[in-house]
Amino acid sequence: MRRSCLILLCALLLEPCCSPVSHLRQVRRSQLSAQLSLADEAPLPDMVVADTPKRDTLLVEDPDGKTLILMKAVRDESGEMVATDVIDAARVTARFRNVAERGGSVDLRFQVLVPSKMQDSRWQLRFFPLLEVLGDTLELDPLLITGAAYRKAQLKGYQQYQRFLDSIVRDSLHFVNRGQLELFLKRNLPQIYRYRTDSTAVSDEEFASSFGVTEKAALEHYTNELVIRWNRRKLLRREKVFRRLVKSPILEDGLRLDTVIATASGDFSYEYVQRLKVRPRLRKASVILSGAIFEEDRQIYSIPVSEALTFYISSVSGLYEDRIRYKTQIVERQLQANTACYVEFAQGRHEVDSELGNNPSELSRIRRNLSDLIESRTLVMDSIVVCASCSPEGAYASNRKLSIKRSEAISAYLGRYLRFLQDSIRAQRGMMISADESFTAEGPRSIRFLPRQDAENWRMLDALVQEDGGIPESDKEQYLTIRREADPDRREKRLQGLGSYRYLRTRLYPRLRTVRFDFYLHRKDMVKDTVHTTVVDTAYMEGLGAIRDRDYKKAVELLRPYGDYNTAVAYCALDYNASAMSILEGLPESDKVLYLKALLYGRRGDEQNAVKAYLRACRMNPAFIHRGNLDPEISQLIKKYNIELQNETD
Repeated sequence: MRRSCLILLCALLLEPCCSPVSHLRQVRRSQLSAQLSLADEAPLPDMVVADTPKRDTLLVEDPDGKTLILMKAVRDESGEMVATDVIDAARVTARFRNVAERGGSVDLRFQVLVPSKMQDSRWQLRFFPLLEVLGDTLELDPLLITGAAYRKAQLKGYQQYQRFLDSIVRDSLHFVNRGQLELFLKRNLPQIYRYRTDSTAVSDEEFASSFGVTEKAALEHYTNELVIRWNRRKLLRREKVFRRLVKSPILEDGLRLDTVIATASGDFSYEYVQRLKVRPRLRKASVILSGAIFEEDRQIYSIPVSEALTFYISSVSGLYEDRIRYKTQIVERQLQANTACYVEFAQGRHEVDSELGNNPSELSRIRRNLSDLIESRTLVMDSIVVCASCSPEGAYASNRKLSIKRSEAISAYLGRYLRFLQDSIRAQRGMMISADESFTAEGPRSIRFLPRQDAENWRMLDALVQEDGGIPESDKEQYLTIRREADPDRREKRLQGLGSYRYLRTRLYPRLRTVRFDFYLHRKDMVKDTVHTTVVDTAYMEGLGAIRDRDYKKAVELLRPYGDYNTAVAYCALDYNASAMSILEGLPESDKVLYLKALLYGRRGDEQNAVKAYLRACRMNPAFIHRGNLDPEISQLIKKYNIELQNETD
C-alpha cells in the first residue's frame, strides 16, 4: 500500500512550562500513548419516499395478531423504558463494531485520540495504524502531528539548503575572468577590441587569425579552474548537504486533513476512514496503533501499541441460498464433429507426401482426432466425409478433378492408418477393419470414407482477403467487383490484374488447399432420437460463485435471467433496491425473503414495514435476531425502538 502521511501542524499557543527533558520524563513515567476509539456511526443516506411520514412511535401487528407499540425509548435510572429523544454520545468506548459490506467494500471508521500531555512544540508525533485481515498485516497511511518549533527547525534546514543551492553557479561564463581578458585585448589588440560587444560576425577562423589563438584556447587561459572544481564539487555534494542540513524532511505526499477536532481539553482527535475491499471469507478486521516521538532527527520515545479495535464485517452475500440448480437438456442421438487440416500437395499433384512442408504436424493432428473418436466408449463412428479444396489458379475443370483425387488420396491414407490400429481396436471394442477402406464395428455396422470435392475454395478466400491488413482497401473493393464474375475461370483471369495478386498467390492461396473432415457419429446404446435429461445449470452455479466472491456485477449478469431469490440478493448487494424488491414481491413468503424485504424497507425509509417484516422473519427463523444487529439498516431500527427479541433456541 502506498504510504502517505497526514501532517497535522499543531501551533501550540502556550510554551510548555517544563523543559524538554522533564516533559519527556513525565511521558515515559506515565507511559502515555494514543488511543483508538470507534467513531460516531455515520447513518446511511436517507432514501425516503416523499409521502412516507417520520415517526418516533410505530404500531406493528405481530404474527399472532397482537398490536405492538414501538417507540424511540431509553432506560431510566430505575430500569424502566421511557420514550425520549436521546442525543448520541460523541465518543464511543466499545472495542468492536459490526460494519456492513456494500458494493464489495467496507468503510472502517475509527478515531485516533492524542492526549495533550503528549504534545510538545519541539516534538513530532508519528503514528502508524496497522490493519490485520485474514492473518495478513497491512500498513495504513501514517499520521504525523508536528509541533510549531519542530516545523520551524524543519523550515530553517530547507532555507539553509536553498542558500547552498543558490551558491552553485549555473552559467559557465561566470568562471571566466572577463576583466583580465578585456584588458589583454585592449592593450595588445586594439583593432579586435571592438568585438567585445558584438562578435556575431566573427568566425572561429577570424578570431584565430586575429589573436593567434583559438577562441577556446583564449577562454581556457582566462578561466578560473579552481572555481570550476569547487563548483563541480558542490554539485556532487547536493544530496549529502541536504541530509546534513534537513535532518527531518517535510513529508507532503497524500495528506489527510479532514475531520480534525481539537477538544476543549487540548486533546487532539482525528477521525480515520479506511476503505477496505472485502475478500472472500473475510469476517473481521482489527486495527492497532503504534508510534514514536521525534525531536529533530532522533527518536526519543516509542509510543506503546494501543489496544486493538475489531470490526466484524457482515455482507448481504451471506443471505444467498447455496443450492444446486438443474436445467433440462435435450440430448440427440446423432452427432456431428468436424475439423480441417492444411495438407500441402505438390502443384498439380494429388499424392499425399507426409514429409512435405507442414504435413507431418497436420497429419499427426488429424490422426489423433480420428483415434480419439474411434476409441470413444460413448460414441460410435458411422462415416467420415473427406472434402479437399484447391486454390483458384488453373482451369476450374482441372481443379475439380484434382480436388476429388486429393480427397480419395487422403481417404486411402487414413484407411491405412485405421488398419494399423486394427489390433488395439479389436482388443478394446471388437472392431474389424476391412481391406476396402472401411471397417465393421459391432457386427454389420461399417465406417465409410466418403470423398467429396470443393474445386476452388472461393468462400475462404473471400474471408481471408477482407481480414488481411496487408491488402490495400482499394484492392479489396476491386476484389469484390471481380468476385461477382460468375465464370470461375474468367474470374481468376481478371484477378491476375489486381495489384495485390502476387501477394494473394504467395500468402493466401496456400491456405486454401485444405482438407475438411466431417465425422458422423451416434451415441452408444441410445435408441431414441432425442432424450430429455437434467444437468447442473453451470451458468447459475457460476452466478452463485460470483456472489460468494463478492463480484456482484458478474452475479447480476449471470442471474438476471432467473429472477429468483438469489438474483434479488445480487441486486440488493449492488444497491439496485427497486429491482430486488420487484423480485421479492413475487416470491413465496419465507424467513429469508422477509428479512431481505426488511432490509430494503429500511433503505427506503419505510420503518413500519421494515420492523414488521423483520419481526416476522425472526418469528420464522430466530437466527435473524442476531443477524439484525449486523446490518445497519436493521440495527438502527433495533436501537431506535429498543426491539428486544428472545431466541427460543437458546
